[in-house]
Amino acid sequence: MYTLRKAERLNSKILIGKMFESGTSKSFSIFPIRIVYMPLEEAKQPASILISVSKRKFKRAVRRNRVKRQIREAYRRNKHLLTDELLRRGQCLAIAFIYLSDEFVTTSELVDKMKTALLRISETLPE
Repeated sequence: MYTLRKAERLNSKILIGKMFESGTSKSFSIFPIRIVYMPLEEAKQPASILISVSKRKFKRAVRRNRVKRQIREAYRRNKHLLTDELLRRGQCLAIAFIYLSDEFVTTSELVDKMKTALLRISETLPE
């Protein structure tokens, strides 16, 4: 339940391209994260995620990796808020978490923002 498997990560260049180019995706921001999500037709997992941290804002890879680790951990702990609803409705989503801030945020703050984001996504799902 509280795992994040490789199959749950979004790594298809075609899907990532569609997500940011086509008009089928929706997005919103809960600072310091921007969330972009798109329904998928068929997938092995109810939700596939992508995490992005800007190289312009964090020059050193160590710092980018730290932020990615925090976001991954926040998602892993709270993904049940979204995946339970997706399984109940038989839907699949591709989700991108884009870190906007140029400063570090505490993990507890990111966890709170992630909960809010996942609940907001589950509320906006079509029936």
